[in-house]
Amino acid sequence: MLLSALLAGTTYALTRGNLVEQREDTALTTSYSNARRVQGGLPAEASDIRTTLASLAASNPIVYQDGDWTPVQIGRNEDDLPIALRRAVLQGGTAAMMTFDLDGTPYLAIGIPLPAVTQSEAAYFELTELQEMESTLQALGISLLGASGITTAAGAALGLWASRRALRPLADVSHAAQAIAGGRLDTRLESVGDPDLGALATSFNDMAQALQERIERDARFASDVSHELRSPLMTMAASVEVLESQHEELPDRAQRAVALITEEIGRFRQLVEDLLEISRYDAGAVRLDLDEVRLAEFVLQAVDHSGHQVVPIELDAGLLGVVVRADKRRLARVLANLLDNAAKYGDGATSVSMRAVPGGVQLAVEDRGPGVADDERDRIFDRFNRGTGAGRRGAGEGVGLGLALVAEHVRLHGGRVWVEDRTDGAPGARFVVELPTAGGESGDPGEPEEPRTADSAGSAGGPAAAEEEAV
Repeated sequence: MLLSALLAGTTYALTRGNLVEQREDTALTTSYSNARRVQGGLPAEASDIRTTLASLAASNPIVYQDGDWTPVQIGRNEDDLPIALRRAVLQGGTAAMMTFDLDGTPYLAIGIPLPAVTQSEAAYFELTELQEMESTLQALGISLLGASGITTAAGAALGLWASRRALRPLADVSHAAQAIAGGRLDTRLESVGDPDLGALATSFNDMAQALQERIERDARFASDVSHELRSPLMTMAASVEVLESQHEELPDRAQRAVALITEEIGRFRQLVEDLLEISRYDAGAVRLDLDEVRLAEFVLQAVDHSGHQVVPIELDAGLLGVVVRADKRRLARVLANLLDNAAKYGDGATSVSMRAVPGGVQLAVEDRGPGVADDERDRIFDRFNRGTGAGRRGAGEGVGLGLALVAEHVRLHGGRVWVEDRTDGAPGARFVVELPTAGGESGDPGEPEEPRTADSAGSAGGPAAAEEEAV
C-alpha cells in the first residue's frame, strides 16, 4: 500500500509538473507573439486596439495604454488581474506570470510591458483559463488512486496466497508435532518437491522415527523387565507364605522380619503389575472391552468391594438410569485407585459423589488430607509422583503409579480427570473423573476413541501383550 501510494503520488506530481510547464510555455510564447503585434500598432485609439485584439489567437487579452484599459471580452477589466502582477509589470517594467483563482476557476495571467516609439506607457496582459488542465489532473489523480487501491488489494491477495502456500508445510509440521505429542508416534510428513522444505520434512521424519524407536525400546524394556520380575517375585511370595504358615514358631525378630518382607513383596507385586499396565499404554497394546454400564449401580458395587471403610455415596436422583460405555475392569480400577490414594495420602475418603453434567457424568472422591498444592496439581498424575506424600513414605504406601493409571484409563474412555479443593471449604482434595454418557459428549471426546493396537502403533507388544489378561 505504501509503495503504491508513493508511486501514485510521484506519478501525479511529475505529470502535473510537466503539464503545467508545457501550458505555461505555450501561453508565454503566444503572449509574446501577441504583444509584439499589439506593440506595432501603438499608440492607437481604443477601438483600433480592440480590433487588433479581436484578431489575436489569445484568451482574454487586455491592453493598458496611458492609464486606459482596453479588454476584448465584455465583462473583463483590469480588476480581474492580480494586483501584484499589475504592479510588477507597470511599475517594475518587467514581464511577469502568475496563476490564481478567479470566481472559482483557475487562470494563468501573463503581463508584458510594451515600450512604444512615443512617450506613451503601455502593457499587454493575457488571461488563460486552466480549468481543462485541472480537470485532466483530477481525472488522473482519481485513476491513480483507484489503481493504487487495486494494486494494494491484488498484492494483499497474492501475498496471502503465497504466504499460505509457503507456510502450509510448516503448518503440517506443527500438526504432526502435536500428533506425536498426543501419542501418535507413527505420524510422518509427506515428501515435498521444494528442496529446502524437503530437507525439513526428511529431518523431521528422521527425528520422529528415532523418537518412536526410543520410546518403543524403553516401553519394551520396562515390559520385559516387569515380566521377568514376575517369576522370582512369585517364588519369593511362595517362600514368604511358607514362612507365614510357621509364623507362631518363629522368634519375635523373625516374625517382624517376615511381616516386613510380606509388606514389601506386596508393594513389589503391585509395582510390577502397574509397570506392566503402563507398558501396555506406551506400546499401544491396550484394548477396551466396552459394555454399557449403569454407572450408579456400578459405583455402589465397586465401593462396596473396594475393601475400604464405609464411604458415604452421594448421587443425583437422575443418575439412576444413566448409562456409560466403559471397560468395567478398568473403571473399577479407577475408583479403587482413587480410594487407595485417599487412604494413603488423604487420611481416608470422606465421600464418593456423582452428578450429571451436560453430555456426561462426574464422579468425585473427596478426602480429609492436606490437599494438593496448586503447583502440584498438573504433576500429580505423572508417573512415580506422590506429591507431598513422597517425603513421608511408610508402611503400605504406594509407588506413585496409581494416579498415572487413573489418568490413562480415563483418557482411554474419552474422559478427563483433575484434582481440586473440596467444595465445602474443608481441608482435603477432591479428585474428579468426568466421563461421557452413551450417545453424548462431556466437553471432550464424547464417545471413547478406539485405541490403537500394537501393530497399528508400529510396535510389538512383547510380554506385555501376552500378559494382558493375567493382570
